[in-house]
Amino acid sequence: MTYQPTIGIECHVQLATRTKLFSATDNDARDAEPNAKVSEIDFALPGMLPYLNHEAVRLAVRAAQALNAEVARVSRFDRKHYFYPDLPKGYQISQMYQPIILAGHVDLPNGTTVRVEHAHLEEDAGKLTHHDGYSLVDLNRAGTPLIEIVSEPDIHSAADARAYAEELHKIMTYAGVTNGDLYHGNMRFDVNVSVSDTDALGTRTEVKNLNSFRSVEAAVEYEIGRQIEVLESGEKITQETRGWLDDENKTVSQRSKENAQDYRYMPDPDIPPIVLDEADVKEMQADFPRMPKEYRARFSELHVDDSVINALLANQKIAEKLYKVIEESSTDIAKRIANWFATVITENDETDLPSTANLIALSQLTGQEKLSSTAAKEIFIDIMKNDEDPMIIAQRKNLLQVSDSARIQKIVEEVLASPAGAKAAADITSGNDKAIGFLVGLVMKESRGKANPAIARKTIIEKINQK
Repeated sequence: MTYQPTIGIECHVQLATRTKLFSATDNDARDAEPNAKVSEIDFALPGMLPYLNHEAVRLAVRAAQALNAEVARVSRFDRKHYFYPDLPKGYQISQMYQPIILAGHVDLPNGTTVRVEHAHLEEDAGKLTHHDGYSLVDLNRAGTPLIEIVSEPDIHSAADARAYAEELHKIMTYAGVTNGDLYHGNMRFDVNVSVSDTDALGTRTEVKNLNSFRSVEAAVEYEIGRQIEVLESGEKITQETRGWLDDENKTVSQRSKENAQDYRYMPDPDIPPIVLDEADVKEMQADFPRMPKEYRARFSELHVDDSVINALLANQKIAEKLYKVIEESSTDIAKRIANWFATVITENDETDLPSTANLIALSQLTGQEKLSSTAAKEIFIDIMKNDEDPMIIAQRKNLLQVSDSARIQKIVEEVLASPAGAKAAADITSGNDKAIGFLVGLVMKESRGKANPAIARKTIIEKINQK
């Protein structure tokens, strides 16, 4: 029997604001002691009223553009009621009925389009740390501004679930909406998974609070397999919330899945509606940066491997720098620089990048065969640390490649006169062309790596043919 998996993803994105959503408390609690970044509003002390952070609204409007979505001209906040120790008010302030971001879509690199149903502003809850026999509450995250991006059930494989999570992370960070630090929970994913052997959707389960792309893919893969096993055994899937055990690579049941009516949503009477006109939206979305999709389209001109493009896109500064290189030079020049960036720079590298002019100059020296590929990479690493003219570095380190035919010819003659060279030449004469590489290696060794290998190879063949 063939089963069709269907996946929808809800992503909580922490907004890169200085303060929380409804209080002036510091929004960065990464290195803070528990309950150090809180205020009377976060504690929900009696009589403390929330006031909206306008920067959170601006970032949500910019997120809408990244999601190819319309911005609601009027949006409102609602109270989502539930009792839990990390929620002092007894309700979470969210947007159930009139969210700020309307329908949009995300295009994956493989051509798949995942529709976005909506995205809404809301505050985060606190954090519980469970110990043997007791739990501790940390309210540093209480009131942290989030947008929750809700996808349509358009995903049908674990691989596409991961691709969607990765692309969402890229577009949110490129747009400046979030810092994107997965380790500290800047983006968290809840995946809804169902399988069915008909056109109708199956009963779904929700795996909550996944904080890595690998865990999104692994959790979906596990749930698909688990649900198929349940159905094959003749049992029914239970609609429930499940947790992901990363060390055991499996999901476990946590609680039955709540429905919207269980939360007793009601309009929040303390917060006025957000009313935006066209001028407001235009101002908030001004100076919008290029998105990953635009970079991919431009980088495709280089005809490099997808792994190279992915490495480039992992660092927005590098993507922008290479885009400028392409605009100011040729495809061959930009391709060399793309490969250098992909092999040398890591995703989290915060190094200031070299000037576009020095990058182009280095690639030109390499294309003109004045530098070997090894020397070029060495200089590339140098200019990443200290932006300097690559020719000056090459001269200082004596790395310029020898292209003087007369000098290379003399070295080739010496190599061919040696016992090892003479044997390799005899092998070539006997039909073993692979020995040419051995001879080129000897020439490079004798020249201390400075001989132009192309000229050396050509000279070797000419000398052997003359015998």
